[in-house]
Amino acid sequence: MSNGRHHARELAVQALYQWLLNPQPVDTLIRQALDNEPAGFDVERCRQLLDGVTAHAADLDIEIARFVDRPVTSLSPVEHAVLLLGAEELYRHPDVPYRVVINEAVELAKTFGGTDGHKFVNGVMDKLAASIRPGELASIRPGELAAKRQPASEK
Repeated sequence: MSNGRHHARELAVQALYQWLLNPQPVDTLIRQALDNEPAGFDVERCRQLLDGVTAHAADLDIEIARFVDRPVTSLSPVEHAVLLLGAEELYRHPDVPYRVVINEAVELAKTFGGTDGHKFVNGVMDKLAASIRPGELASIRPGELAAKRQPASEK
Protein backbone atom coordinates (compact mmCIF):
# COMPACT_ATOMS: atom_id res chain seq x y z
CA MET A 1 0.00 0.00 0.00
CA SER A 2 1.31 3.38 -0.95
CA ASN A 3 1.25 5.85 1.93
CA GLY A 4 0.39 8.57 -0.59
CA ARG A 5 -2.63 6.59 -1.77
CA HIS A 6 -3.70 5.78 1.78
CA HIS A 7 -3.49 9.44 2.70
CA ALA A 8 -5.43 10.32 -0.47
CA ARG A 9 -8.18 7.93 0.67
CA GLU A 10 -8.21 9.51 4.14
CA LEU A 11 -8.65 12.96 2.63
CA ALA A 12 -11.27 11.65 0.21
CA VAL A 13 -13.31 10.16 3.08
CA GLN A 14 -13.11 13.44 4.99
CA ALA A 15 -14.16 15.37 1.88
CA LEU A 16 -17.00 12.92 1.18
CA TYR A 17 -18.19 13.23 4.77
CA GLN A 18 -18.32 17.00 4.26
CA TRP A 19 -19.98 16.57 0.85
CA LEU A 20 -22.68 14.27 2.28
CA LEU A 21 -23.55 16.87 4.90
CA ASN A 22 -23.15 19.90 2.62
CA PRO A 23 -22.78 19.15 -1.11
CA GLN A 24 -20.08 21.24 -2.76
CA PRO A 25 -18.16 21.06 -6.05
CA VAL A 26 -15.24 18.63 -6.05
CA ASP A 27 -12.82 21.48 -6.83
CA THR A 28 -13.84 23.19 -3.60
CA LEU A 29 -13.32 19.97 -1.63
CA ILE A 30 -9.89 19.41 -3.20
CA ARG A 31 -8.85 23.02 -2.60
CA GLN A 32 -9.82 22.71 1.06
CA ALA A 33 -7.88 19.44 1.35
CA LEU A 34 -4.81 21.05 -0.22
CA ASP A 35 -5.09 24.09 2.04
CA ASN A 36 -5.17 21.94 5.18
CA GLU A 37 -2.74 19.16 4.31
CA PRO A 38 0.99 18.99 3.77
CA ALA A 39 2.37 17.66 0.51
CA GLY A 40 2.97 13.94 0.16
CA PHE A 41 -0.36 12.50 -0.82
CA ASP A 42 -1.58 11.37 -4.21
CA VAL A 43 -3.63 14.43 -5.17
CA GLU A 44 -4.64 12.94 -8.52
CA ARG A 45 -5.96 9.74 -6.93
CA CYS A 46 -7.90 11.80 -4.38
CA ARG A 47 -9.42 13.85 -7.22
CA GLN A 48 -10.27 10.72 -9.24
CA LEU A 49 -12.02 9.14 -6.27
CA LEU A 50 -13.95 12.29 -5.38
CA ASP A 51 -14.94 12.90 -9.01
CA GLY A 52 -16.09 9.30 -9.34
CA VAL A 53 -18.09 9.18 -6.13
CA THR A 54 -19.79 12.54 -6.63
CA ALA A 55 -20.65 11.71 -10.26
CA HIS A 56 -21.96 8.22 -9.50
CA ALA A 57 -23.22 8.50 -5.91
CA ALA A 58 -26.81 7.54 -6.74
CA ASP A 59 -25.72 4.38 -8.58
CA LEU A 60 -23.22 3.50 -5.86
CA ASP A 61 -25.92 3.94 -3.22
CA ILE A 62 -28.17 1.51 -5.11
CA GLU A 63 -25.40 -1.10 -4.99
CA ILE A 64 -24.63 -0.45 -1.32
CA ALA A 65 -28.34 -0.64 -0.44
CA ARG A 66 -28.43 -4.25 -1.66
CA PHE A 67 -26.18 -5.25 1.24
CA VAL A 68 -27.30 -3.12 4.18
CA ASP A 69 -30.16 -3.76 6.58
CA ARG A 70 -31.44 -0.19 6.62
CA PRO A 71 -31.90 2.70 4.21
CA VAL A 72 -28.60 4.12 2.98
CA THR A 73 -29.78 7.54 4.14
CA SER A 74 -29.76 6.28 7.73
CA LEU A 75 -26.10 5.17 7.65
CA SER A 76 -23.69 7.26 9.65
CA PRO A 77 -22.03 9.80 7.34
CA VAL A 78 -18.62 8.24 8.05
CA GLU A 79 -19.72 4.70 7.15
CA HIS A 80 -21.58 6.05 4.12
CA ALA A 81 -18.51 7.96 2.92
CA VAL A 82 -16.25 4.92 3.41
CA LEU A 83 -18.68 2.62 1.57
CA LEU A 84 -19.09 5.07 -1.31
CA LEU A 85 -15.33 5.35 -1.62
CA GLY A 86 -14.85 1.59 -1.48
CA ALA A 87 -17.61 0.91 -4.01
CA GLU A 88 -16.16 3.51 -6.37
CA GLU A 89 -12.73 1.97 -6.10
CA LEU A 90 -14.10 -1.54 -6.72
CA TYR A 91 -16.01 -0.40 -9.82
CA ARG A 92 -13.64 2.02 -11.49
CA HIS A 93 -10.16 1.20 -10.25
CA PRO A 94 -9.46 -2.41 -11.20
CA ASP A 95 -5.74 -1.70 -10.80
CA VAL A 96 -6.33 -1.89 -7.04
CA PRO A 97 -6.88 -5.48 -5.84
CA TYR A 98 -10.22 -5.98 -4.11
CA ARG A 99 -8.44 -7.11 -0.93
CA VAL A 100 -6.64 -3.76 -0.77
CA VAL A 101 -9.93 -1.91 -1.29
CA ILE A 102 -11.59 -3.85 1.54
CA ASN A 103 -8.61 -3.47 3.88
CA GLU A 104 -8.43 0.27 3.21
CA ALA A 105 -12.17 0.67 3.82
CA VAL A 106 -11.91 -1.19 7.12
CA GLU A 107 -8.91 0.90 8.21
CA LEU A 108 -10.70 4.13 7.27
CA ALA A 109 -13.75 3.04 9.26
CA LYS A 110 -11.51 2.29 12.25
CA THR A 111 -9.82 5.68 11.95
CA PHE A 112 -12.90 7.85 11.43
CA GLY A 113 -15.91 5.76 12.45
CA GLY A 114 -17.61 4.53 15.55
CA THR A 115 -16.45 1.69 17.76
CA ASP A 116 -17.73 -1.23 15.68
CA GLY A 117 -18.35 0.57 12.40
CA HIS A 118 -15.41 -1.21 10.80
CA LYS A 119 -17.15 -4.58 11.27
CA PHE A 120 -20.22 -3.32 9.43
CA VAL A 121 -18.05 -1.83 6.66
CA ASN A 122 -16.10 -5.09 6.35
CA GLY A 123 -19.28 -7.14 5.91
CA VAL A 124 -20.75 -4.80 3.30
CA MET A 125 -17.46 -4.48 1.42
CA ASP A 126 -17.04 -8.27 1.28
CA LYS A 127 -20.48 -8.55 -0.35
CA LEU A 128 -19.83 -5.62 -2.70
CA ALA A 129 -16.54 -7.15 -3.81
CA ALA A 130 -18.21 -10.50 -4.51
CA SER A 131 -20.89 -8.71 -6.55
CA ILE A 132 -18.65 -6.26 -8.41
CA ARG A 133 -15.55 -8.40 -8.99
CA PRO A 134 -16.72 -12.01 -9.01
CA GLY A 135 -13.93 -13.08 -11.37
CA GLU A 136 -11.25 -11.71 -9.08
CA LEU A 137 -12.72 -13.53 -6.09
CA ALA A 138 -13.14 -16.74 -8.10
CA SER A 139 -9.39 -16.85 -8.69
CA ILE A 140 -8.83 -17.49 -4.98
CA ARG A 141 -8.41 -21.11 -3.99
CA PRO A 142 -10.97 -22.43 -1.48
CA GLY A 143 -9.88 -21.68 2.06
CA GLU A 144 -7.24 -19.14 0.99
CA LEU A 145 -9.27 -16.09 2.00
CA ALA A 146 -10.16 -17.55 5.39
CA ALA A 147 -6.52 -18.42 6.02
CA LYS A 148 -5.41 -14.90 5.14
CA ARG A 149 -7.91 -13.43 7.62
CA GLN A 150 -6.97 -15.78 10.43
CA PRO A 151 -4.92 -14.07 13.15
CA ALA A 152 -1.23 -15.02 13.11
CA SER A 153 -1.57 -16.61 16.56
CA GLU A 154 -4.09 -19.10 15.14
CA LYS A 155 -2.08 -20.15 12.04
